[in-house]
Parts: sequence; structure tokens; C-alpha cells
Amino acid sequence: MSRVALVTGGTRGIGEAIAIALSGAGYSVAANYGSNKVRAQQFHERTNIPIYQFDVSDFDQCQTAIEQISAELGPVEVLVNNAGITRDGTMHRMSFEQWNAVIQTNLASCFNVSRAVIGGMRDRGFGRIVNIGSINGQAGQYGQVNYAAAKSGIHGFTKALAQEGASRGITVNAIAPGYVNTDMVRAVPEKVLEKIIATIPVGRLGEAEDIARGVLFLVADKASFITGSTVDINGGQHMY
Repeated sequence: MSRVALVTGGTRGIGEAIAIALSGAGYSVAANYGSNKVRAQQFHERTNIPIYQFDVSDFDQCQTAIEQISAELGPVEVLVNNAGITRDGTMHRMSFEQWNAVIQTNLASCFNVSRAVIGGMRDRGFGRIVNIGSINGQAGQYGQVNYAAAKSGIHGFTKALAQEGASRGITVNAIAPGYVNTDMVRAVPEKVLEKIIATIPVGRLGEAEDIARGVLFLVADKASFITGSTVDINGGQHMY
């Protein structure tokens, strides 16, 4: 029986590529989405991957959704916390709503969904959790104090949870993507995007599939000695 993998924010962008890669590798995948039903349905029709709508920033919704997924597909043994939003603005103009929306969706969601699956993983003696961070959580970014704080928090969350899960066969790792060719990045003004690409040593944006390949590596059964790590997939843009 194939392992069940849940990808949050799994019907668009990086999440879509991760869900498709996991399905292609033989996992039984559940793809979460928040509000874009049309895009999610198109994804389902194209891939035949089951989709589940729930708000990852809502603790109770996450608990209910995991129960449903477990009943329909089996216990979740692989979790990719990928869901994320941006509400950019400089600090002196940022509203509390902009701050809180990003913190809740990008960071609190990692707790909400992980909390719903961690007990079962501990009982079974196996689990793989991959949290999608960001280069901007490592280096910061002008106009993104909310996003940078949330993504930086993910890296600390990863290291702490990795220590808790290690003795129970659960690995917890993070991937920190650089600038990836998704709708979010393509929305950046062309001249600004040109300047960003000029700072990437490999000379191009990443592709969502680059991130998906990293996830496949980390969730493999044989990747049991890799935990608490952050894999930078950024074309050499940020090295430390």
C-alpha cells in the first residue's frame, strides 16, 4: 500500500509541482487548497489527484480535514507544509490584518497541520514532514517583514520538531526556495524581475519542479538520517 502524502497549497505553483511529483513517485496524494475552487478543480481534472478544501490557518478545520483524508485515503505519513500567501508592504504602512494573515497562513498552519498528523506518525514509528521556507526568511526582504518573519519561523519550527520526532522515526526538514517561476514571481514588474535574476549566479529563475525534486529526496524511506536540515534551492543567490 502506497504512503499517503498531504501537500498544503497543493493545487498551484510549487505545491502543484510537489503533488504531481509525489503522485508520479507512487505516493497516494491529497492536495489541499484554500479558496480557488476553479483552479483546484482544473488541477484535479488534469491530475486525478484528490483535492481537499480547508483553511490551514484554522486549527479545527485542519483536525477535521486530516480525519477525512485518513478515512478516505489512509493515515497521512508524509506532510508537505507548503501553503503560503503574501501581503507585502513596508512596516510603517502595514496593517495588523496584513501582518496576521501572513503569520497565520504561512507559519501557524505548520503547527495546525503538523499537530493533526504527528500523533499518528509517532504511533506508527514513521513520518516525513517537509516545510517550505524561503530565501527571504533567511536573508530578509524589503517590504516583507510579515513574510520574512513567518518563513524564518518555519526554519526554527523545523529544527525543534526534528529533535522531538527523531527517536520515533519522524524526520522534519525544510526547503528554502529562491525565486521560482510561479504566478507570484511573474507578477513582479519586469524591470524588477530582471534585477533579481541578475543576482542569481545560475542566471535564471528556479522552476517549481526544482523544489519538487528536493521534496522527493527528503521524504524517501531511505532518507532517515536527514533531519533538522534546511535545503537551499536558490541557484546560489544566498549562501551562508
